[in-house]
Amino acid sequence: MRLYYCLLLFCVSINFSWAQDSLSVAIDDKYREDQFYASITYNLLSNNPSGVSQSDFSTGFHFGFIRDMPINEKRNWAIGIGLGISSNSYNQNLVITGTSGNANFSIGDAALGNISKNKFTTYLIDVPFEFRWRTSDAKTYKFWRIYPGFKLSYLIYNSSKLKSDFLNANVSNIDAFNKLQYGLTLSAGYGTWNFQVYYGLNTIFDDIAQLGGQSIDTRAIKVGIMFYIL
Repeated sequence: MRLYYCLLLFCVSINFSWAQDSLSVAIDDKYREDQFYASITYNLLSNNPSGVSQSDFSTGFHFGFIRDMPINEKRNWAIGIGLGISSNSYNQNLVITGTSGNANFSIGDAALGNISKNKFTTYLIDVPFEFRWRTSDAKTYKFWRIYPGFKLSYLIYNSSKLKSDFLNANVSNIDAFNKLQYGLTLSAGYGTWNFQVYYGLNTIFDDIAQLGGQSIDTRAIKVGIMFYIL
């Protein structure tokens, strides 16, 4: 009987060990990271025409989902492809008047009196691509990450609002904005807090946007904080 109990105990221990190994393998084979994101950015305008400058604080809000697809056995290297939405405001002195199909661009000056508001806003559908490296594993929730990538965005709505002593102008769905916008991205950090930057590779405005007979080649730079959620 003792031999029977010893064999039984041996079989149970073997099965328990196998179950632990199987569970560990299952966890390692399936875990993914950082599939939902939210970020707040400070929006800058670069490559501006002469006389165009920013004023006040310009913000961006970004939300979305990224499918995390590990590409190695350790699962610390991955490719991320996602879908999201964002809104981006830019406070500046570029005055936009006219209609959506025939917008006029000029520089705000003393003729308008005191300008209390002058900004344009874009609303985008975003498709981010990321090449991901991190120090994570199946049981680690705080880790280092570096995610360089590329973002393709489609403009679904835009608006411009001006409030001044002598002129108020609201124009929306302006044709002079580029429908397709794209740029390089980088997210890096540890745990909850991550630094994010976006550098626009093409212009915010289309070729039909003219200021003093020259095209407006303004591009977007966005710097902020990214939050990732499993």
